[in-house]
Amino acid sequence: MRDGAAPSEGGGERRAPVSPAVRRLVGRVPALLIIGGLAFGMAAPPGCTAAPFFAAAPPAAAPLSSLRTTALTALAATLGEIWTVVYRGAAPSRGAAVTEIVLVLAVSLLALAIHRVVRAGGSPEAVREAAAAQRAVLPTPPARLAGFAVAARYRGARAASGTGGDLYAVQDTPHGVRLIVGDVRGKGLPAVASAMTVLGAFREAADQETSLEAVAGRLERALERERERGGEGPDRSEDFATALLAELPAGEPSVLRVLNRGHPAPLLLAPDGGLRELLPAEPGLPLGMSAVGSRPGRPDETFFPAGALLLCFTDGVSAARDLFGRSYHPPGRLRGGRFPGPDVLLDTLIEDVTRHTGGEPADDLALLAVQRPMGE
Repeated sequence: MRDGAAPSEGGGERRAPVSPAVRRLVGRVPALLIIGGLAFGMAAPPGCTAAPFFAAAPPAAAPLSSLRTTALTALAATLGEIWTVVYRGAAPSRGAAVTEIVLVLAVSLLALAIHRVVRAGGSPEAVREAAAAQRAVLPTPPARLAGFAVAARYRGARAASGTGGDLYAVQDTPHGVRLIVGDVRGKGLPAVASAMTVLGAFREAADQETSLEAVAGRLERALERERERGGEGPDRSEDFATALLAELPAGEPSVLRVLNRGHPAPLLLAPDGGLRELLPAEPGLPLGMSAVGSRPGRPDETFFPAGALLLCFTDGVSAARDLFGRSYHPPGRLRGGRFPGPDVLLDTLIEDVTRHTGGEPADDLALLAVQRPMGE
């Protein structure tokens, strides 16, 4: 989740969020430039050049696109220029034609270098610091917990500056297996610190509280306390976290309770390929937004068939976009699939998201899957 524009205590300013419409428009600029170059090359008389269109496309793709998308844009721009000058005779001479092609090729190579620099995301020390903090926050859960098969994955954003507060945890409690998947607003180490606060409160509250509503209340109060103790750190007056809390009650393996606090809805995948999106009947506000209104939501209870998989994920999955700005749609992509276990499901999902985006994700991905064994 992205920072909103807000002045920091040090007088600086956090970046304003970029709207989805603007992101889609910017993502289409390289393709529009190549199409424009082809159209100009076809319509313009010999002696006119479309090289500026093709030369502009790869640099336009480099800062915001994946390495694969940038490389494909560079290849398309180069081939478009070759087609224009060779087959359309757009250059006045052979020397000019070669010069235009070399120009577009050189700019394409420069765009790949720009992509590498932009995606480096800061110093190696910053990368290591962010990665180490994220590993500490999100330890690998046990493969089996109270008879259920469990798997989790975390995939970092393209740059250390994009490291956010994605979180997950699962534990066996006196009330059954309880889990959380969430996403703290913001990026960088402050978001990781807030995620640690939420996880610490969850580990304690999951054991002690008798209901998911009470667990969510504990997490809300923990975030509010951290906000009050903000001190000299970045402004946290608008901090919040989306969260999905789920419970598999002890002694009731076929029962699943889910409390959604502003988070992407989880999916329930049946062994036969069926899929249900568990949309909340009464959704609650994200954690930390009690000042906006009192809407804590209520848990929904559903049947958890033997062999079924519960899939929970952060918005880095559902907001992943391809070259044309189209969002990844987990229900449509996974429906009909048959997955033998949670590890296979998560690995398949990450590979599919990577194919959809054409490379590393622009945002963090956190995923957690739980499977009820067959015959129980």
